[in-house]
Amino acid sequence: MLALTIEPDDLTRRPVRDLITEHLADMYATSPAESVYALDHAGLREPGVSFWTSWGEGVLLGCAALKELSPSEGEIKAMRTRPEARGRGVAARMLAFLVEESRRRGYRRVSLETGSQDFFAPARRLYARHGFVSCPPFADYGPDPTSVFMTLDLTVTPPTPD
Repeated sequence: MLALTIEPDDLTRRPVRDLITEHLADMYATSPAESVYALDHAGLREPGVSFWTSWGEGVLLGCAALKELSPSEGEIKAMRTRPEARGRGVAARMLAFLVEESRRRGYRRVSLETGSQDFFAPARRLYARHGFVSCPPFADYGPDPTSVFMTLDLTVTPPTPD
């Protein structure tokens, strides 16, 4: 199993900033600009947003953020795994961390928005394996044919992912 550490991050290190830049470039390359809801560097530093990075042997492997929507609900943002780290369990471990952090905060649910395009199919499968189900738009989102909205009810027994 990959030795992985997950730590809070302030986005000041160059590899982290580069990963967010890469993430945003992919979002704009695969979705219409009006349908890109990814947070940029400044958005990831806003109050109510917590940001973490995952590292293996001193190498940045991925990142994710948790945005507080209310005292009982959070939103997963900025889930990203570096291409060379994909398929190694990094995203699954980061997602499990975010779900556990959401439970620790007392959230009753955690939701997310991802793309409907084929590019996002692996992410949608990952979320579904961890118990996320489709839901209507939440928070400030509206209907968008290029978006898939998913949620996890944290008041029920957690599923056991594959």
